[in-house]
Amino acid sequence: MQEEQQFVSLLYGRLDTLRARAAEAVRESLAQVGNGMQARIERDVTVAERGRHVAALDAVESGLCFGRLDFSDGVTRHIGRIGIHDDDEERTPMLIDWRAPVARPFYLATGHTPMGLHRRRHLTTHGRRVTALHDETLALDHFARGGHEDPSGDAVLLSALNSARTGRMSDIVRTIQAEQDEIIRAPHQGVLVVEGGPGTGKTAVALHRAAYLLYAHRERLSRSAVLIVGPNPAFLGYIGEVLPSLGETGVWPATVGELFPGVVATGTDSPRAAAVKGDAAMADVLAAALRDRQELPDPELEIEHEDHGTLVLHRDVAEDARTRARDSLLPHNLARPHFAFRVIDALTRQLADRIGADPFGGPNLLDPSDIAQLGREIAQSPAVQQAVESLWPTLTPQRFLADYLADPTHLPAADADAVRRGPGTWTGEKWTPAPWTPADVPLLDEAAELLGEDDSAARAAAERERRERVEYAQGVLEVAYASRTYEFEDKDDEDSEVLGAQDVIDAERMAERHEEDDHRSAAERAAADRGWAFGHIIVDEAQELSAMAWRLLMRRSPNRSMTLVGDPAQTADAAGLGTWDAILSPYVGDRWEYTRLGVNYRTPVEVMDAAAAVPRARNPEFTPPRSVRSTGVRPWARRTDQVLLASAVAEAVKEETPEDGRLAVIAPAALHAGLTEALPEASWGPVPDLTRAVVLLDPRQAKGLEFDAVLVVEPQEYGTSDLYVALTRATQRLGLLHTAALPEGLAELLDHR
Repeated sequence: MQEEQQFVSLLYGRLDTLRARAAEAVRESLAQVGNGMQARIERDVTVAERGRHVAALDAVESGLCFGRLDFSDGVTRHIGRIGIHDDDEERTPMLIDWRAPVARPFYLATGHTPMGLHRRRHLTTHGRRVTALHDETLALDHFARGGHEDPSGDAVLLSALNSARTGRMSDIVRTIQAEQDEIIRAPHQGVLVVEGGPGTGKTAVALHRAAYLLYAHRERLSRSAVLIVGPNPAFLGYIGEVLPSLGETGVWPATVGELFPGVVATGTDSPRAAAVKGDAAMADVLAAALRDRQELPDPELEIEHEDHGTLVLHRDVAEDARTRARDSLLPHNLARPHFAFRVIDALTRQLADRIGADPFGGPNLLDPSDIAQLGREIAQSPAVQQAVESLWPTLTPQRFLADYLADPTHLPAADADAVRRGPGTWTGEKWTPAPWTPADVPLLDEAAELLGEDDSAARAAAERERRERVEYAQGVLEVAYASRTYEFEDKDDEDSEVLGAQDVIDAERMAERHEEDDHRSAAERAAADRGWAFGHIIVDEAQELSAMAWRLLMRRSPNRSMTLVGDPAQTADAAGLGTWDAILSPYVGDRWEYTRLGVNYRTPVEVMDAAAAVPRARNPEFTPPRSVRSTGVRPWARRTDQVLLASAVAEAVKEETPEDGRLAVIAPAALHAGLTEALPEASWGPVPDLTRAVVLLDPRQAKGLEFDAVLVVEPQEYGTSDLYVALTRATQRLGLLHTAALPEGLAELLDHR
């Protein structure tokens, strides 16, 4: 019964066209949508689609179906979070996906352009009971009032904006605005930049755009996957339920620090170190450092061959080999065989001249087969292999970068000091690098490009494994053939005509059937493959990424199909590029589309006025997004003594924590350890639990998040961008606690206590 109730509590909206039946009961519509929903899903969808639908039904809490279309020919269509077909032969749509073209009037119709609709109806339901109706009348001359008209047309939107936060972002399919719908459904080709200030819905639009693209281009994107890059792990946890609630699971959400397979960046950099590592010049620096690893003898290298005495590799010979290897234009590890071949060839000629020299000055006494044998012996010599390794080592990105950061050459002294760190530690035969930082990951990716991956050994191992399977399969077939021969040797010819296993399949095909299938999703395979090309990439807080991070992402997007959302006014990372031209010019020139969201749905006007004073103090021309609502509650500020700060925070938390909602304490990271003692109920750390009533964050962790109430501690210690971010996280109330003077322009806009 509980499961049935879940399905029938999902309708919250309806669209009526000109010839709709005005008096049709809402209860009947609800029953039609709810009854038999699970059975229809089981009958209608493929296994892959069923996974998406089950995810949607598991995650959605605010209603699966939210609208209805009544066409002029009497056909009724419901719209909702996913599409479901009836079980008749025509596969009549039972629920139209919100992304389908026919659903657009729900978001775009106005009184001036009704798009054939009489009214737009939003329903709020609980179980089978309708708890609220909100009608937007679009054609009074054709449709009688029903008593549920919403004069402003914003009741549903404002209800969603004023509702208590849960610590998880919810989808906005009920309240998508026209400007947002245009962005969500924009063509997927090329780069689309979506700029907007705090609270304008940039993230929600980007996520719904991902859902739309997966719907509109299912066949292609289901194979190539969609990458969503977020600013931090807390943010990814916050948005984690949005796409599953819309039935989409074919995405990989990750931070930049997770974009190199096998590496999880847990370390931290100083702002100076992050800026140095993120600079585009690091690409040339790493290339120069790698060339330094391709060394030459000084002036010669003696190699003790176990059978033929001392061989000498001269500098000019090694230099010629290095030049030719570099001229191949192959990455370092792939060019190494070219270098090794020429070194071995030179040593072979040297040894052949020594062994086969004619004492009377004639031609060499060794024939070509003898010389070839000498070459094989030299190539297999451990001493020769060690010599080649010392001059042109085989490197991994991790070891190369760790070695470089231990001795950062090709950098100014101050920059080198900023990034220098230990080379890692050895435990027995295992090497462990120092913890990687998010700024290291793009450098690892750059190193991987420079080094290349010599997969010849892996391919040889795979071929050996394949041959073993074939040999085993051949043995099985031979046993089967022998058994069949024994079985029929005393029978007549007619019985012996029965086909055996070896008659219908050979060893190769039999071996192939026993290969392990890869059952991972495209997103899971993409996460493990550094060279994966994504069908589309969405980057949130795009202004924060460094030039090196953009080099990494552009390698993952050879088709340049990307959606970038951000706000240059909120750039806080020392390595962030901040402007769209700086980000995109090196890769697409001016071939990108720009749009701006100018309406603030999250932040009340009282809070936004105070927050805007911070960037306006530095830039008088700064214009914040326009807030759509007011709470009548001014932000407050309270000054306290440094010694009493923790207790003042604890007291303010008790006062401000909403009964049904979330409060964030945003404070400099250096204060967190002390504040946790005063706030035992608060969740904090690298990945705090945002569903807790009280969460302790630093300004960078707060990016992209929102809370009912926010308490900003020591705002005078923040940079302009960090403070602007912190002040704009609240949907209802904002308070500040400080021990020194407030930043310029902010004091006069606060209610001082």
